[in-house]
Amino acid sequence: MKALVFDIYGDFGHFKKFYTTSSPLTFSFPPPPTVRGMLGAIAGVDKSEYLNVFSHKECRIAIRILSPIKKIRMGINHINTKGNYWIPVKKGTHEARTQIRTEFLKNPAYRIYVCHKDEGVFGRLVENVMEHKTVYTLSMGLSELLANFRYVGLWEVRECGNGEGEIATVIPMSAVEEYGIRFEEGKKYFKEKISVNMNQDRVVERYEDVIFEAQGKSIYARTKVYWEVENGERIVFF
Repeated sequence: MKALVFDIYGDFGHFKKFYTTSSPLTFSFPPPPTVRGMLGAIAGVDKSEYLNVFSHKECRIAIRILSPIKKIRMGINHINTKGNYWIPVKKGTHEARTQIRTEFLKNPAYRIYVCHKDEGVFGRLVENVMEHKTVYTLSMGLSELLANFRYVGLWEVRECGNGEGEIATVIPMSAVEEYGIRFEEGKKYFKEKISVNMNQDRVVERYEDVIFEAQGKSIYARTKVYWEVENGERIVFF
């Protein structure tokens, strides 16, 4: 089958962790539902429909980290609209704004691999990426954090059974055999629990632990299934 491969990058990114509240933290890479939103923005699928059009049953995605994960924290001013109004100065107990310390990714860059069963949707997505155009504004998690992208290729991908070798993408732990990760010197391994499947009502149906290498290096793993790209890379789809 064919896979659309493109890179997405920006100056800053923020993919909020679901368990943080007053001081938002960010995931190290966009979770699959966020990537599906990015695909919807490129292809022009309305925000009420993209989770259906790019659902797990119709669309397979894999995510590769291209640049080392760097995180910084900055304050964001949120205006106070309690009481359904905003006063630009403090008045009584009504503060004009609240500053929230927020964690951001600095210079994030990822490679996205996409396969879709619907030839019409896939063709529109490929055409827009090749022509470097989107229907809706593309961002790195927040509307203020604009993203750019570049077309890499339309590559043949072959599904393989279990095996071991260097995996270029982040790896869902459900795809890893028991004791299937070889920890190598000079690499930084992390694991995060992310949302994988989300329905049309924006309710998460499945969370999963995902392992990744924070410098963008490959991970030597023994997996239950993997896909081989025509350039020789091994990837794992969500």
